[in-house]
Amino acid sequence: MLDVHRLRVFRSVVASGSVAAAAANLGYTPSAVSQHVAALQRETGLQLLARHGRGVRPTAAGQALAAQADGLLARLGEVETFVADLRSGRSGSLSLAYFASVGAAWLPAVVSVLSTGFPGVRLDLELTEEIPTDPSKRADLQLAVAQTDFRPAAGTTAHHLLDDPYVAVVRQDHPLAGRDEIELAELVGDRWIDNDFARGWCRRNLLEACRAAGFSPAFAVEAHDYPTALAFVAAGIGITVLPALGSARPAAGTVAVPVVRPVPVRSIYALVQDAVADTPPVQAALAALRDVAGCPVPSAA
Repeated sequence: MLDVHRLRVFRSVVASGSVAAAAANLGYTPSAVSQHVAALQRETGLQLLARHGRGVRPTAAGQALAAQADGLLARLGEVETFVADLRSGRSGSLSLAYFASVGAAWLPAVVSVLSTGFPGVRLDLELTEEIPTDPSKRADLQLAVAQTDFRPAAGTTAHHLLDDPYVAVVRQDHPLAGRDEIELAELVGDRWIDNDFARGWCRRNLLEACRAAGFSPAFAVEAHDYPTALAFVAAGIGITVLPALGSARPAAGTVAVPVVRPVPVRSIYALVQDAVADTPPVQAALAALRDVAGCPVPSAA
């Protein structure tokens, strides 16, 4: 394995034309430069320099190695700049996974902050409901829903952003539309619209709450997402129950009423991989998420 530092010194000697000139350019002593060149010649088993007047010039082998070193040192310089940029947050990439309802409600503001503050960072966005078990498949930052006592896997830190209670979305002419709250059991006789075709955690959470209220909803319609379910409610097809954040943009002619007894709640977390937790883009993304979620910044311990 060639020593890159010795290659730098050798390339300086070739460019400078003498050991003394290279030493002056590098801020070394001539003796130190000679030692580096001698060590590189031993590593390669090649005679790289020959005396020429008061200076030196590369041999044929030395000239060939110098040409190769140019490409290597240029690439190394790019890598060093890239690392410095990563450290300062000026370049690189940030992978961000999210679920549908925060995609519409929160991500535009977060992406705007990142694009303005870190224009050199490439953002890789992925829509997903699941938290990967394989560490290699985890995003740098993932917005996820889970139970209130959720504990992340090793190597990941969970930042609690919001507790999101569920609401029943009904038409304005529904008998319960004017209520301050609706007991889940009061919705037994309604036509239910399923709003989570993927059968994700949010749906399972709702079904558990319904079972706790003593019934299991009979879904008359299966919609793939919240906006479609809300449109079906507006059309008079039935009612739907979903997290409050999912009803942030209600369809015209509908109202969202909190449900109680029990109150199903989903907790929203930002899951950050510890390896990137201290990078400026991740810190900025977390600050933006706390802002849009309306949660306080945690105090230092």
